[in-house]
Amino acid sequence: MGRTMLDVRYEAPGERLAKLVSSFYRLDFAGDHFSELERADRAQFRFQLKGHGEYHFANGTMSTTFPVTIIGPTTAPVLAKSDCPLSIFGWGMPTAGWVALMGNNAGAYMDKALDAQHIFGDWILEVRDELIAASDFSEQVELGCLAAENIFRHKSTAPFDFTSMVDAWLISDGDPSVESLSAQSGLSQRQLERMTKRYYGLPPKKLARKYRALRAAQSLAHGDSLDETGLALAFYDQSHLIREVKQFTGLTPGQLRSGQSKLTRATMDGRRSLGGKVSPLVSDS
Repeated sequence: MGRTMLDVRYEAPGERLAKLVSSFYRLDFAGDHFSELERADRAQFRFQLKGHGEYHFANGTMSTTFPVTIIGPTTAPVLAKSDCPLSIFGWGMPTAGWVALMGNNAGAYMDKALDAQHIFGDWILEVRDELIAASDFSEQVELGCLAAENIFRHKSTAPFDFTSMVDAWLISDGDPSVESLSAQSGLSQRQLERMTKRYYGLPPKKLARKYRALRAAQSLAHGDSLDETGLALAFYDQSHLIREVKQFTGLTPGQLRSGQSKLTRATMDGRRSLGGKVSPLVSDS
């Protein structure tokens, strides 16, 4: 990465926004070249406070950053690149928040970056100006809360009951079965697939694989035993574990343990530090 200094800070959203925002964060990079993989993740809302860059998605598309960028949920690692110092303030969106923002068509925006100004107009650039002028991260989080409450004003349209059930299913077991989700929801597997693809962008089985791999990656990066997390029996063997973790993070277990990706390590450390303040789906994966 050349000469670098990377700092990533996280803050929990608070009770009012907990179902719509997974966490607030700020990334600061001082260096001459940034090229890092971002693991598969939930949707993101990002204000580019300094610098510019590119996102290279696994489907072969590339998008330059916008002053305010919305990134849909990703199914594979994204390569983030820049040739200048960066400062980014943003928040992650659990599925209910993502659907509240994008509506029932949310699943159509997987692995894509959108210009928030096209959706919100110049108002969102005024929020960006306020964030740039803010004195510190805590003040930015306060501004972020106000902006998010305005952005998610149509939150009553979000499928809270369904997404809460699916999120709980994702963390209930190391290898959750679609049959158990179908029984719990009272929906057929075909109905479940249609709804999870509409809201999460993925069918239930692949969605479970994504979060199983991310939970394993979080544990491996911090030297935890998979037995302690209930994930030991979720993988057929070591090669299966390596394959799945690499597919969704871009890194092998060994690379995760060694902290080869500074951004991935900073992201995992930051989210883990929020344990008890946010959903385990956020802090543990």
